[in-house]
Amino acid sequence: MVTLTDNAIGLIRRLTDRPGVPNQAGLRIATGSAAGALTVGVVSGPLEGDHVLDSSGARVFLDAEAVRTLDDKALDAGLHDGTVTFTVTEPG
Repeated sequence: MVTLTDNAIGLIRRLTDRPGVPNQAGLRIATGSAAGALTVGVVSGPLEGDHVLDSSGARVFLDAEAVRTLDDKALDAGLHDGTVTFTVTEPG
């Protein structure tokens, strides 16, 4: 299962704790149209069949293919010039 770095947890919580965002909101990671591509976005809740990961209040929803793609990986995040970027790395 994917793990979240402290940076990722903090940024996901910042994205989902904003005014007007539902309490059950989270970051959804799903398979993109290109091979190996993933889409990422804040959504109001998981879709049917999504795997739900809650790490210290940072909620992540993953479709089945994203679960397989990110198995044994770490999700890191950074904030650069107001833009959030997510990076998949090896854990450790």
